[in-house]
Amino acid sequence: MGMNVGSSAEDDVVSTINTTPLVDVMLVLLIIFLITIPVATQTMTVSLPKETNVVRQTKPENIELSVTQGGEVYWNTTLVPDTEALVARLKTESVKNPQPEVHIRGDSKARYESVGRVMVASQRAGIAKISFVTEPPARGG
Repeated sequence: MGMNVGSSAEDDVVSTINTTPLVDVMLVLLIIFLITIPVATQTMTVSLPKETNVVRQTKPENIELSVTQGGEVYWNTTLVPDTEALVARLKTESVKNPQPEVHIRGDSKARYESVGRVMVASQRAGIAKISFVTEPPARGG
């Protein structure tokens, strides 16, 4: 005598996917990612350089040349009539030891040609160091 343990309806194959284990795995992965992402985005602590403003100190032996919007060249506050006069004055200064620096202050609306003439005159006179004086940028801009 045999005993029938199951019914014939239970022997049918279940064709649906059980998504419960898949959802459990996805939730565990989501929790792991949420925990590890803040750790991965942190960086090493380093000492970053600070912003510095170097104040330009004009020595009395330095030559201040200003170029105006119209192309006139001024030696400190004295008008230099032409390029040849500028070269002659720069030659007398270039033989000094230590040689003075030339600081060119060009007007923002001056032609490049005017500033270029001053640079060429300095080069012809044998001046070794030429600097440009500019306005510092506005804070926060």
